[in-house]
Amino acid sequence: MEIARLTIPQILEGLRRRQFRAVELASQALRFAQAENPKTNAYLHFCPERAIAAARKVDEAVEQGQPLGPLAGVPVAVKDVILTKGVRTTAGSRLLANYIPPYDATAVVRLEEAGAVILGKTNCDEFAMGSSNENSAFGAVRNPVDPERVPGGSSGGSGAAVAQGTAVVALGSDTGGSIRQPASFCGVVGITPTYGRVSRYGLIAFASSLDRIGPFARNVRDAAVLLGVIAGRDERDATSAFAPVPDYTAQLEGGVRGVRVGLPREYFRDLSSETGERILRGVETLKKLGCEISDVSLPTTDYAIACYYILCTAEASSNLARYDGVRYTMRSKEASTLIDMYRNTRGEGFGAECKRRIMLGTYVLSAGYYDAYYLKAQKVRTLVARDFAQAFEKVDAIVAPVSPFPAFKLGEKIADPLEMYLSDIYTITGSLAGLPCMSVPCGRTASGLPVGMQILTRHFDELGMLRLAYAFEQAGGPEA
Repeated sequence: MEIARLTIPQILEGLRRRQFRAVELASQALRFAQAENPKTNAYLHFCPERAIAAARKVDEAVEQGQPLGPLAGVPVAVKDVILTKGVRTTAGSRLLANYIPPYDATAVVRLEEAGAVILGKTNCDEFAMGSSNENSAFGAVRNPVDPERVPGGSSGGSGAAVAQGTAVVALGSDTGGSIRQPASFCGVVGITPTYGRVSRYGLIAFASSLDRIGPFARNVRDAAVLLGVIAGRDERDATSAFAPVPDYTAQLEGGVRGVRVGLPREYFRDLSSETGERILRGVETLKKLGCEISDVSLPTTDYAIACYYILCTAEASSNLARYDGVRYTMRSKEASTLIDMYRNTRGEGFGAECKRRIMLGTYVLSAGYYDAYYLKAQKVRTLVARDFAQAFEKVDAIVAPVSPFPAFKLGEKIADPLEMYLSDIYTITGSLAGLPCMSVPCGRTASGLPVGMQILTRHFDELGMLRLAYAFEQAGGPEA
């Protein structure tokens, strides 16, 4: 078995034909992941006992002739901001270095109900705050395509694990591009579902009105399978939607002739030559497939970065207030009073990026500045959503770059937070509007670095997004 090349259909077929057992596959996948992990630091910890136990259940189902779940025996990695009962969950932070959750996230429950074998938890920027996966308290993740470069963030560990082949599929979380950017940088498929499509129950909160759980995979079909498993209403999450979940994989091959695709002028205006060239070549492939291409305008794009970083830091300031040393975090030993304990615990536990965002968020929510910053940002968010609504009156999908540039070198942008924030300029707008968006591989630069093409569709039209991505993938992408 070539673990690094396996797909979900191949695993299911192998189990049904009894070419291998799920326990055998899980054991081999664990050994391979543990051996390869020093090259990337993609995993923070493994859970072999849980993995083998899940694999045994799959083997029992095979022996008894029971129907297999859609992820039966499939090795999966889970970002370390998603709770796993009895398995350490750190959110990439010193504060939660020894936290053992008492329950599973809904997405994790659904994975294992579908037969998935969870290998371990993947590295991430602390509390999902970052665009390069250099903000983890447990060391940066390296891009398997080029170990001197970042994998993207904050879900860089999940993206790197799938690209490296140490997981067949993985779960990440996306607040402002944290699935799509790593997918683009690592050359894999990454999906950010519509806000509310996937339950957030058990996801450690960064910015609650923006956070979403979504899949990574090496191809569109596998990503569609994983999305179908985790999507759907959850009574434990009031923000999860009642919208029915279609069978994504059964309708992938419907064709895309006549699909109206919009290219936002504002996204292509300042695009670097190599990235822009790959995306435009990808658009030519869509034309050959019969898509109708036209320009659209999203005029509030220029305000999106400022709007996003006001809203997400405000929510982070509120959500991260719970990490005070009293309940489930580490506690500073240097504290003679209660206030000292709070101050020292947070000072020692949070990294620089978390502190920066907490301070900014507290400022924009403070008396005298709430109306000037936070309230105004909420109004701009409404305008961003309106731009997309008006564009989707004319087109069925929007195609754009994921990032202005391919994966940059480790340390290249870490000293300039504003420069780092600008790497999210093309993903933030879809996040603010709550739209389904994804990154699909769209070729490589002359130096071999992957470039991702972003596809956005109307709310809850993941099926239309996936069909367009699948047709593009099957046509050979920009090389067609």
